[in-house]
Amino acid sequence: MAPPPTFSNDALLHPPTIRWEGGVEGHVVLIDQTVLPSNYVELTIDTPAAMISAIERLSVRGAPAIGVAGAYAVCLAARGVTDTHLVREALQAALPAIRGARPTAVNLATMVDRMRHVIESSPALDGRNLRERILAEAQSIHEEDVQLCLGIGRAGAPLIGDGETVLTHCNAGALATAGSGTALSVLFQAWQRGTRFQVFADETRPLLQGARLTSWELARAGIPVTVIADNAAAHLMARGEIDRVITGADRIASNGDAANKIGTYGVAVLAARHDIPFHIAAPSTTFDFKMASGAEIPIEERAGEEVWRIVSDQPPPAGVSFRNPAFDVTPAELITGWITEVGILAPPFSDIR
Repeated sequence: MAPPPTFSNDALLHPPTIRWEGGVEGHVVLIDQTVLPSNYVELTIDTPAAMISAIERLSVRGAPAIGVAGAYAVCLAARGVTDTHLVREALQAALPAIRGARPTAVNLATMVDRMRHVIESSPALDGRNLRERILAEAQSIHEEDVQLCLGIGRAGAPLIGDGETVLTHCNAGALATAGSGTALSVLFQAWQRGTRFQVFADETRPLLQGARLTSWELARAGIPVTVIADNAAAHLMARGEIDRVITGADRIASNGDAANKIGTYGVAVLAARHDIPFHIAAPSTTFDFKMASGAEIPIEERAGEEVWRIVSDQPPPAGVSFRNPAFDVTPAELITGWITEVGILAPPFSDIR
């Protein structure tokens, strides 16, 4: 397998997670994140069903990235269709399945709803012009996420001090967005400014997004990174070897409770116990002000096979069951600050409401 190509994005070296190629009859190209870092594979996606499958199997993942993917999936719904009535029919029919591909991350539903609004607010457009209009909207969503990532990095970079050790959980880098990341954008921009630090990346069981993806991104950027087992964080905090924690989020409620990859809540509890700052980095699109608290956030449960197959291809003993919640909720009182594109905020988040 050939090594991944090198791309330049704001002086950071990483491939684009997702891109649209061609005009209105074009398609999506995205990195298959399930085979990184040992292999680099780009998938060509040309139907909504193929995009939904890619989202569900985590070939594309991360709240901002799947929001962009969902917007492009709407565009694919009318690929090859010319009749105006059939275009509208195909678009409307595809919306529910795309919107529901993953339940916890709010960006997917938000961006699909944004595409729905464009469709329904453009009754005078014929099929071709409507398709061009929704593609333009999807590309605007894409570019907006690039800019949101840069804003998050600028807001959070001053937090990082020379000689610090930062812990992060799961992957909140370029691979999780259409731009340079959320939590990792903070680290990338701090490094670009000349701040020198090191990172501990939790492995992030069961699918090892930290060990596979975060470590790969940081190493490519030249930032010293060490992967640790998830259950090593407490030991290292107790020894004074971790100075701060920064993670991403998939949905943030009105009160600041934040859903993120399973294990984040535990890291936040440990950080509070050891008086270590714990920040969430996320764009304004990840805030869901319709939800009063994290108790209302739907938590995706994935196949139990993910829990045991990473250890062995042998099936578990007969009669043994598995639970595999993909996310947990960190209460707002454990979060030091919410790093957004407009600055480091606290509830009630009046700057982005």
